[in-house]
Amino acid sequence: MSEKRTILVIEDEKSISNFICRALTAHDYKAIPAFRGKEGLSLFYSHSPELVLLDLGLPDMDGMTILEELCALPTEVPVLIISARDRETEKVKALDIGAEDYIVKPFGVSELLARIRTILRRVDRIKLSQGTQKDVYHIKDLTVDIARHIITQAGTEIHFTQNEFKIMELLCIHAGKVLTYDFILEHVWGPYGSTSNQILRVNMANIRRKLKENPSEPKYILTELGIGYRLLDD
Repeated sequence: MSEKRTILVIEDEKSISNFICRALTAHDYKAIPAFRGKEGLSLFYSHSPELVLLDLGLPDMDGMTILEELCALPTEVPVLIISARDRETEKVKALDIGAEDYIVKPFGVSELLARIRTILRRVDRIKLSQGTQKDVYHIKDLTVDIARHIITQAGTEIHFTQNEFKIMELLCIHAGKVLTYDFILEHVWGPYGSTSNQILRVNMANIRRKLKENPSEPKYILTELGIGYRLLDD
Protein backbone atom coordinates (compact mmCIF):
# COMPACT_ATOMS: atom_id res chain seq x y z
CA MET A 1 0.00 0.00 0.00
CA SER A 2 1.37 3.41 -0.96
CA GLU A 3 2.25 5.88 1.76
CA LYS A 4 -0.36 8.52 2.48
CA ARG A 5 0.40 12.05 1.33
CA THR A 6 0.82 14.48 4.22
CA ILE A 7 -1.13 17.75 4.27
CA LEU A 8 -0.58 20.42 6.93
CA VAL A 9 -3.73 22.38 7.81
CA ILE A 10 -2.97 25.75 9.46
CA GLU A 11 -6.41 26.97 10.52
CA ASP A 12 -7.33 28.56 13.85
CA GLU A 13 -11.08 27.84 13.75
CA LYS A 14 -11.30 24.34 15.21
CA SER A 15 -14.66 23.52 13.62
CA ILE A 16 -13.29 24.31 10.15
CA SER A 17 -10.00 22.55 10.87
CA ASN A 18 -11.84 19.43 12.06
CA PHE A 19 -14.08 19.53 8.98
CA ILE A 20 -11.07 19.74 6.65
CA CYS A 21 -9.04 17.10 8.48
CA ARG A 22 -11.94 14.64 8.53
CA ALA A 23 -12.45 15.12 4.78
CA LEU A 24 -8.74 14.62 4.07
CA THR A 25 -8.53 11.52 6.27
CA ALA A 26 -11.61 10.03 4.61
CA HIS A 27 -9.91 10.43 1.23
CA ASP A 28 -6.68 8.74 2.28
CA TYR A 29 -4.55 11.77 3.11
CA LYS A 30 -2.60 12.24 6.34
CA ALA A 31 -3.86 15.50 7.88
CA ILE A 32 -1.84 17.44 10.46
CA PRO A 33 -3.74 20.30 12.13
CA ALA A 34 -2.17 23.49 13.49
CA PHE A 35 -4.23 26.22 15.15
CA ARG A 36 -1.64 29.01 15.30
CA GLY A 37 0.95 30.33 12.87
CA LYS A 38 4.05 29.53 14.92
CA GLU A 39 2.75 26.04 15.62
CA GLY A 40 2.15 25.59 11.89
CA LEU A 41 5.71 26.57 11.01
CA SER A 42 7.09 24.21 13.65
CA LEU A 43 5.01 21.31 12.32
CA PHE A 44 6.00 22.19 8.76
CA TYR A 45 9.70 21.83 9.51
CA SER A 46 9.22 18.66 11.59
CA HIS A 47 6.83 16.78 9.29
CA SER A 48 7.81 17.96 5.77
CA PRO A 49 4.27 17.92 4.32
CA GLU A 50 3.62 17.70 0.59
CA LEU A 51 0.98 20.44 0.72
CA VAL A 52 0.01 23.24 3.12
CA LEU A 53 -3.53 24.55 3.56
CA LEU A 54 -3.09 28.01 5.06
CA ASP A 55 -5.63 30.36 6.60
CA LEU A 56 -4.61 34.02 6.41
CA GLY A 57 -6.46 35.21 9.52
CA LEU A 58 -4.44 33.56 12.29
CA PRO A 59 -4.45 34.85 15.90
CA ASP A 60 -0.71 35.13 16.45
CA MET A 61 0.65 36.19 13.03
CA ASP A 62 -0.46 37.18 9.56
CA GLY A 63 -0.83 34.25 7.20
CA MET A 64 0.93 36.28 4.49
CA THR A 65 4.07 36.26 6.64
CA ILE A 66 3.94 32.46 6.82
CA LEU A 67 3.35 32.28 3.07
CA GLU A 68 6.38 34.46 2.38
CA GLU A 69 8.58 32.23 4.57
CA LEU A 70 7.38 29.00 2.95
CA CYS A 71 7.69 30.34 -0.59
CA ALA A 72 11.24 31.55 0.10
CA LEU A 73 12.45 28.05 0.93
CA PRO A 74 14.64 26.22 -1.62
CA THR A 75 12.44 23.11 -1.39
CA GLU A 76 9.15 24.19 -2.91
CA VAL A 77 6.06 22.97 -1.07
CA PRO A 78 2.76 24.15 -2.58
CA VAL A 79 0.46 26.30 -0.47
CA LEU A 80 -3.32 26.45 -0.92
CA ILE A 81 -4.80 29.52 0.76
CA ILE A 82 -8.08 28.94 2.63
CA SER A 83 -9.50 32.23 3.80
CA ALA A 84 -12.61 34.30 4.41
CA ARG A 85 -10.83 37.23 2.74
CA ASP A 86 -12.35 37.34 -0.74
CA ARG A 87 -10.96 40.67 -1.94
CA GLU A 88 -9.18 40.48 -5.28
CA THR A 89 -6.18 42.37 -3.91
CA GLU A 90 -5.68 39.70 -1.22
CA LYS A 91 -5.90 36.89 -3.77
CA VAL A 92 -3.51 38.57 -6.18
CA LYS A 93 -1.02 39.32 -3.40
CA ALA A 94 -1.05 35.72 -2.17
CA LEU A 95 -0.67 34.30 -5.68
CA ASP A 96 2.11 36.74 -6.53
CA ILE A 97 3.98 35.75 -3.37
CA GLY A 98 3.83 32.14 -4.52
CA ALA A 99 0.61 30.47 -3.38
CA GLU A 100 -0.55 27.71 -5.72
CA ASP A 101 -4.24 28.49 -5.38
CA TYR A 102 -6.84 30.31 -3.29
CA ILE A 103 -10.18 29.01 -2.02
CA VAL A 104 -12.66 31.26 -0.19
CA LYS A 105 -14.74 30.18 2.81
CA PRO A 106 -17.28 28.70 2.88
CA PHE A 107 -16.39 25.90 0.47
CA GLY A 108 -17.52 22.34 -0.11
CA VAL A 109 -15.51 19.14 0.30
CA SER A 110 -15.69 18.35 -3.43
CA GLU A 111 -14.21 21.70 -4.44
CA LEU A 112 -11.45 21.49 -1.83
CA LEU A 113 -10.46 17.96 -2.84
CA ALA A 114 -10.50 18.90 -6.53
CA ARG A 115 -8.13 21.82 -5.86
CA ILE A 116 -5.85 19.53 -3.84
CA ARG A 117 -5.76 16.87 -6.58
CA THR A 118 -4.93 19.48 -9.19
CA ILE A 119 -2.07 20.90 -7.12
CA LEU A 120 -0.59 17.50 -6.31
CA ARG A 121 -0.81 16.41 -9.97
CA ARG A 122 1.07 19.56 -10.95
CA VAL A 123 3.73 18.85 -8.29
CA ASP A 124 4.07 15.28 -9.58
CA ARG A 125 4.48 16.51 -13.16
CA ILE A 126 7.24 18.89 -12.07
CA LYS A 127 9.08 16.12 -10.20
CA LEU A 128 8.87 13.79 -13.19
CA SER A 129 10.17 16.45 -15.57
CA GLN A 130 13.03 17.69 -13.38
CA GLY A 131 16.27 17.60 -15.29
CA THR A 132 14.46 17.37 -18.61
CA GLN A 133 12.81 19.99 -20.77
CA LYS A 134 9.30 18.98 -21.73
CA ASP A 135 8.59 19.95 -25.32
CA VAL A 136 5.03 18.75 -25.92
CA TYR A 137 1.92 19.36 -23.79
CA HIS A 138 -1.49 17.74 -24.25
CA ILE A 139 -4.65 19.39 -22.90
CA LYS A 140 -7.82 17.59 -23.98
CA ASP A 141 -7.69 17.74 -27.82
CA LEU A 142 -5.00 20.46 -27.82
CA THR A 143 -1.34 19.69 -28.49
CA VAL A 144 1.20 22.42 -27.79
CA ASP A 145 4.60 21.58 -29.27
CA ILE A 146 7.09 24.02 -27.77
CA ALA A 147 10.12 22.85 -29.73
CA ARG A 148 8.38 23.07 -33.10
CA HIS A 149 6.32 26.13 -32.15
CA ILE A 150 3.13 24.43 -33.29
CA ILE A 151 -0.32 24.21 -31.71
CA THR A 152 -2.90 21.77 -33.05
CA GLN A 153 -6.53 21.27 -32.07
CA ALA A 154 -7.98 17.84 -32.88
CA GLY A 155 -5.14 17.41 -35.36
CA THR A 156 -5.66 20.77 -37.13
CA GLU A 157 -2.84 23.31 -36.84
CA ILE A 158 -3.80 26.76 -35.54
CA HIS A 159 -1.69 29.83 -36.22
CA PHE A 160 -0.78 31.91 -33.16
CA THR A 161 1.25 35.10 -33.02
CA GLN A 162 4.52 35.01 -31.06
CA ASN A 163 2.98 36.53 -27.93
CA GLU A 164 -0.13 34.34 -28.14
CA PHE A 165 2.11 31.28 -28.33
CA LYS A 166 4.14 32.50 -25.34
CA ILE A 167 0.93 32.86 -23.32
CA MET A 168 -0.17 29.33 -24.25
CA GLU A 169 3.28 27.95 -23.41
CA LEU A 170 3.22 29.65 -20.00
CA LEU A 171 -0.27 28.34 -19.25
CA CYS A 172 0.78 24.81 -20.25
CA ILE A 173 3.86 24.82 -18.04
CA HIS A 174 1.68 25.88 -15.09
CA ALA A 175 -1.45 23.89 -16.02
CA GLY A 176 -4.00 23.96 -13.22
CA LYS A 177 -2.47 26.97 -11.48
CA VAL A 178 -3.87 30.50 -11.46
CA LEU A 179 -1.45 32.88 -13.18
CA THR A 180 -1.96 36.53 -12.26
CA TYR A 181 -2.07 39.25 -14.90
CA ASP A 182 1.26 40.67 -13.70
CA PHE A 183 2.93 37.23 -13.79
CA ILE A 184 1.88 36.67 -17.41
CA LEU A 185 2.74 40.21 -18.49
CA GLU A 186 6.25 39.96 -17.01
CA HIS A 187 6.99 36.53 -18.50
CA VAL A 188 5.61 37.32 -21.95
CA TRP A 189 6.47 41.00 -22.42
CA GLY A 190 9.39 41.18 -19.98
CA PRO A 191 9.97 43.30 -16.85
CA TYR A 192 10.11 46.48 -18.92
CA GLY A 193 7.14 45.64 -21.13
CA SER A 194 3.53 46.70 -20.88
CA THR A 195 1.93 46.79 -17.46
CA SER A 196 -1.57 47.22 -18.90
CA ASN A 197 -3.95 44.28 -18.54
CA GLN A 198 -5.69 45.44 -21.72
CA ILE A 199 -2.98 44.09 -24.01
CA LEU A 200 -3.22 40.74 -22.27
CA ARG A 201 -7.01 40.69 -22.54
CA VAL A 202 -6.78 41.41 -26.29
CA ASN A 203 -4.32 38.55 -26.79
CA MET A 204 -6.44 36.21 -24.68
CA ALA A 205 -9.56 37.12 -26.65
CA ASN A 206 -7.68 36.28 -29.87
CA ILE A 207 -6.53 32.95 -28.41
CA ARG A 208 -10.08 32.02 -27.41
CA ARG A 209 -11.44 33.03 -30.81
CA LYS A 210 -8.91 30.80 -32.54
CA LEU A 211 -9.73 27.92 -30.18
CA LYS A 212 -13.46 28.56 -30.73
CA GLU A 213 -13.85 28.78 -26.97
CA ASN A 214 -16.85 30.29 -25.22
CA PRO A 215 -15.56 32.18 -22.12
CA SER A 216 -18.83 31.47 -20.28
CA GLU A 217 -18.31 27.72 -20.80
CA PRO A 218 -14.52 27.37 -20.93
CA LYS A 219 -13.02 24.19 -22.27
CA TYR A 220 -9.39 25.19 -21.92
CA ILE A 221 -8.84 28.54 -20.17
CA LEU A 222 -10.69 29.75 -17.09
CA THR A 223 -10.82 33.45 -16.23
CA GLU A 224 -10.31 34.26 -12.55
CA LEU A 225 -12.03 37.66 -12.51
CA GLY A 226 -9.75 40.47 -11.41
CA ILE A 227 -6.88 38.04 -10.88
CA GLY A 228 -5.72 36.21 -14.00
CA TYR A 229 -6.12 32.98 -15.96
CA ARG A 230 -5.92 29.25 -15.33
CA LEU A 231 -5.45 26.48 -17.92
CA LEU A 232 -7.95 23.80 -16.98
CA ASP A 233 -6.26 20.54 -15.99
CA ASP A 234 -7.58 17.22 -17.31
